[in-house]
Amino acid sequence: MKEAVMRTSKKALKHEVHDLSRRMFFSKATLAKHLPAASVGELHFLRNMLHAEQESRTSSRRARYVKNAGFPVMKSFESYDFSGIQFPRLLSKEQMLSLDFIQEKKVLLFYGGCGSGKTHALTALGIMACNADFKVKFFTVSQLVLLMKKAHHEGTLEKFMSSMERLDLLCLDEFGYLPLDLESGQLLFQVIASAYERQAIIMTTNLPFNAWGPLFADEQLAAAIIDRIVHYGHMIKTGDKDWRLSHSLMID
Repeated sequence: MKEAVMRTSKKALKHEVHDLSRRMFFSKATLAKHLPAASVGELHFLRNMLHAEQESRTSSRRARYVKNAGFPVMKSFESYDFSGIQFPRLLSKEQMLSLDFIQEKKVLLFYGGCGSGKTHALTALGIMACNADFKVKFFTVSQLVLLMKKAHHEGTLEKFMSSMERLDLLCLDEFGYLPLDLESGQLLFQVIASAYERQAIIMTTNLPFNAWGPLFADEQLAAAIIDRIVHYGHMIKTGDKDWRLSHSLMID
């Protein structure tokens, strides 16, 4: 009986080491040559070593994703106050935190006053996404437009757009803080239209939709952008309370 259990255990270990090794890109020939001769103790050792390597690679990859995303500061929801947040009927807090909207290629729009926690929420979600193995990039809208203008004038816009299309989640902060000329509006539309039904987007704005038109040199362009955001989007209202001001050291 004991011998049968050991045989079963060894067989299970062998399968586990084999699967882990394949994830590390070991060749079938190497595995076929060495695994059959391995003892139970050696298989335990290999399994533990491969698990450790896999965890190390995962940690390094996620740290790289966070770094490449370009967040200006690190944020989490650990200290975030959800008490003033209004979620839409079709999206709960739990659904948002599940990150299912990324797989569903939807848009989250955080709308509220200055200092109400929009950028904090966007950043915290973006970092959560990086740690869930999604490829993420953060831009302020003005930063994105400047980069695209530079790429357009240098003839590298197609390359820039290709790099954007490889993302799972695009984080666009501070929409509406600065007006956009016609070229800027067209470039921003190009990004949003390219992401439509292909990628998830998180945006922040302090303006209602009816105030978006004057930001653009072309009202129809504004309408086209709104149309794509609304179709697969959820608006999360953060209110008008300025948390930065209420927690300022200058106020006593």
